[in-house]
Amino acid sequence: MPNNTREILDKYNIRLDKNKSQNYLIDDNKLNNILYHADIQSDEVILEIGAGIGTLTIPMAKKASKVIAIEKDPIISDILKQRLIKEKITNIEVINEDALKIDFPNFDKVVSNLPYQISSPVTFKLLEYDFKKAVLMYQLEFAKRMNAKFNSKEYSRLSVALYFRADIKIIDTLPPQAFIPQPKVNSAVIELIPKKEVKINSLFDDVTRALFQHRNKKAKKALVQSAHELNFDKKELKKILDTIDCPLFEEKVFKLSPEDILEISTVLGDKL
Repeated sequence: MPNNTREILDKYNIRLDKNKSQNYLIDDNKLNNILYHADIQSDEVILEIGAGIGTLTIPMAKKASKVIAIEKDPIISDILKQRLIKEKITNIEVINEDALKIDFPNFDKVVSNLPYQISSPVTFKLLEYDFKKAVLMYQLEFAKRMNAKFNSKEYSRLSVALYFRADIKIIDTLPPQAFIPQPKVNSAVIELIPKKEVKINSLFDDVTRALFQHRNKKAKKALVQSAHELNFDKKELKKILDTIDCPLFEEKVFKLSPEDILEISTVLGDKL
């Protein structure tokens, strides 16, 4: 068990709350695999979101120039600080804040066992920053949707939104037994490398959101029924769409590739 996790929890009489995604990794092999794929260099600053009691934080600090450890729970955050003092570790900055409400300091990589209930918002927030690579843990089903191919069961708004923003691959899967307390779902570790090549137009995310509210309908009908997502009245948007001659608007949403959806947003943007 990495860093004697159970003993530390018992020592400080910590009762973890699964509702806060406080599921701590206790499988050494899985932890070492995360560190291997993170490939932390001695001159790198590592960001960690949901640091907990330092199960991943402290091993990373031994490899990195600095670790910025964000932990929202004040009790857990204080215990981590006590551990660092006791073990005389000086290159970890503990930030007791909500990761969704603060600006992140500069970092080179992000390596985290993310709190699952903030998986989506924190991922998109991270992609607003400039960094080399992320190694992140998610629920397995969420991870599958992150890089799902169009016309597949897992294909979703998330798949499309991330397609132009990052290269994503699943590098490991973890059973509930790898954690305490055990979650009810399987987990996955993904490697995410930001992409900057494709310019996304300002309408792309709104169009994607509107389309995937009706993934089994044709694109034109889906857009009309979700006209509010584009700040339009349904009748007004339908008139505009009736003037567009593009076969993609007659295709079912789940069969549209990310490139197709980008084209739809571009064509629609020219008409609005």
